[in-house]
Amino acid sequence: MLSLTLIVLLALLALSVAAAVSVGLLGMSLSQLFSTLPLSSAMGEIAWNTSSEFLLVAIPLYILMGELLVCSGVAGRMYQAVEKWLSWLPGGLMNSNIGASALFATTSGSSVATAATLSTLAIPEQERKGYNAPLFLGSIAAGGTLGILIPPSINMILFALIANVSVPKLYLAATVPSIILSVLFIALIVLACLIRPQLDGRKAPTRWAERLACLPDLLPPLAIFALVIGSIYSGFATASESAALGVLSAFGLGLWRRAFTWQSLGQAFEVTLRTTGMIMLITLSAFFLNFVLASIGLTTTLVHFVTDLNLSPTATLLAIILFYIVLGCFMDTLAMLITTAPLIVPIIVALGFDPLWFGVVLIVLCEMGQITPPFGMNLFVVQSIRGRGNFMDVVYGALPFCLALLVLIALLIAFPQLALWLPAAV
Repeated sequence: MLSLTLIVLLALLALSVAAAVSVGLLGMSLSQLFSTLPLSSAMGEIAWNTSSEFLLVAIPLYILMGELLVCSGVAGRMYQAVEKWLSWLPGGLMNSNIGASALFATTSGSSVATAATLSTLAIPEQERKGYNAPLFLGSIAAGGTLGILIPPSINMILFALIANVSVPKLYLAATVPSIILSVLFIALIVLACLIRPQLDGRKAPTRWAERLACLPDLLPPLAIFALVIGSIYSGFATASESAALGVLSAFGLGLWRRAFTWQSLGQAFEVTLRTTGMIMLITLSAFFLNFVLASIGLTTTLVHFVTDLNLSPTATLLAIILFYIVLGCFMDTLAMLITTAPLIVPIIVALGFDPLWFGVVLIVLCEMGQITPPFGMNLFVVQSIRGRGNFMDVVYGALPFCLALLVLIALLIAFPQLALWLPAAV
């Protein structure tokens, strides 16, 4: 039954059927084939119960917060400031792509939004300063993946809802791994440019006075991040309420700088509505599929099947990681997370692993899915904004960064406390 489920889902995705529709059709098909009850009758109640979950209010708010910072020009000034501080390293502006992605990710919980913003800001500089196109574009696509690992993350909110874990603790668990991954990305770029200097571009000399003068441009995103995350851990606000505080801060900042126009605000709201609609439709379809899988007994059967294999916990974990790496090549990562987490998390808990720790590992695997062909979303985002050249340039440039993601997964397996010590300490 599980193999049939995967085959049908992948076939629908291969036919370019939208992820939300594919997941919903799969749920309807399994209901008709394996259930004697009309499970589709529960679709309305599932949709209402899911969409009325207060935690999900944070999703459109985090998206809007990032869009307001883009249309107010804060993101552009932030990128220029990061460039002055990091472009002296081997790899120059590519390191700035990673640093700016990490900083922008603190105000936007979306990988695609982070990749799109950085593409708009950085791609015009690539040819002008003579950087190797594949690696430069790959650094933007890989940097964009930080948007779902660095808090606040939309994907983590959904995982917390599915796995019944605390969002604040999950954010804490991701803090140290996200810093490590940002350093690994920059280290990979530096090493590549030291080995092959032709990958690097021309560097403009930057004086310390210029670096110090641009520090105020780094403060707004850091201040908003501190407000959003600090309000959660101080107990002043929930995750959804802190997102509202972030939106108010971003909007107030734009008004203070007189940076908004009716057109830019309309565009920010439109992007927020479109993205939220896509995420919610996938979420509702996935929750219906999960209800069908549980009703026909597939979830329980899968847990018993895996435990009866008598594999060691580590061997089972490695098999699950391999499964996600392969699945991430062919499936939208958001749909992948929502549809598989209810099946995999019970297995992980039964094996004795901490669900908070696994949540971080799963998000890192989702990051890999964002930059692995043929369906890596960030690859398409970067190429569409680039608007010229060969799509394979982005693919070849992003693949080396998968090694950094695998290194982080290996570190998390070898040293689980990288993710667990901070939640335990607070």
